[in-house]
Amino acid sequence: MEITPKGLAALTGGKVEGDENVLIKGFAKIEDAKEGDITFIANPKYSHFIHTTKASAVLVGNDFDPEGSVTPTLIRVDDPYATLAELLRQLESMKSKPNGIEQPCFIAEGVEVPENAYIGAFAYIGKGAKLGRNVMIYPQAYVGDGVVIGDDTVVRAGVKIYEGCRIGSRCIIHSGAVVGADGFGFAPNGNRYEKIPQTGVVVIGDDVEIGANTTIDRATFGQTTVGDGTKLDNLIQIAHNVSIGKNNVFASQSGVAGSTKIGDNNMVGGQCGFAGHLKIGDFNEFGAQSGIHRNIGNGNRLIGYPAIDLKQFAKNQVYLKRLEEIFSKK
Repeated sequence: MEITPKGLAALTGGKVEGDENVLIKGFAKIEDAKEGDITFIANPKYSHFIHTTKASAVLVGNDFDPEGSVTPTLIRVDDPYATLAELLRQLESMKSKPNGIEQPCFIAEGVEVPENAYIGAFAYIGKGAKLGRNVMIYPQAYVGDGVVIGDDTVVRAGVKIYEGCRIGSRCIIHSGAVVGADGFGFAPNGNRYEKIPQTGVVVIGDDVEIGANTTIDRATFGQTTVGDGTKLDNLIQIAHNVSIGKNNVFASQSGVAGSTKIGDNNMVGGQCGFAGHLKIGDFNEFGAQSGIHRNIGNGNRLIGYPAIDLKQFAKNQVYLKRLEEIFSKK
């Protein structure tokens, strides 16, 4: 990549302050940037780096006040973080991508591979699978019988998609993820447990990202679903018959137990746990390591085990710190 602040401003609708012709060759964190790099300030706690960074250009908000003169060129935009994301997407789109069918791989008879698709070496495409335009199936991925994968979806190396599951368009499934393994269904029979056949499927919407080593179990019957635009981090467990709505974000090591239904636009911190058969509304925020054991409505901010309102949690922490003082007075 080689571009100037003037060129970046034209792409982003930004306003340049400083040398508009300095050459930019790469991206870096503000504290690590060197000459030729562009960086950004979206969080005020990083603002002080503006006076020490070696970056040639910095994306900042329109209301950013550097409190004095600065060396790097500033590019003022409405939202520096969103602008950086868009620039990185454009850069990624310029990279060359693999195409064609590598050998050896297995493609079942009758499966139509679009002309512009990519099938990596040692990949397996099962009978009756349907692949959309521009699909990329990386080496050693497994696509089971009857799987449907939408346009522009990327299935990274080592992903396993069990039979009958459906993946939407423009999805990214990272290495080691498993979609459609059996749900954890067992019936007690005396001193042992009998396996309950898991006969359902997993249905993934459009624009979903599934992190490395995340698992989404197939339904006992019916569907386990993940809605459009939802992003799942690495090492997440989604159990059988769970329904997750649109545009949710889940951080790493979270788990959702069977048959819980989660609405839209929720933010879930790392290591959160949802009990089974719950109903969770929309626009909630769950702090890291929260334990959710009850139904939740809309627009809540919760944290703790069991999860409670964020303000109440903060008050409780103050009380806990004073326990020794309180008991010593008795």
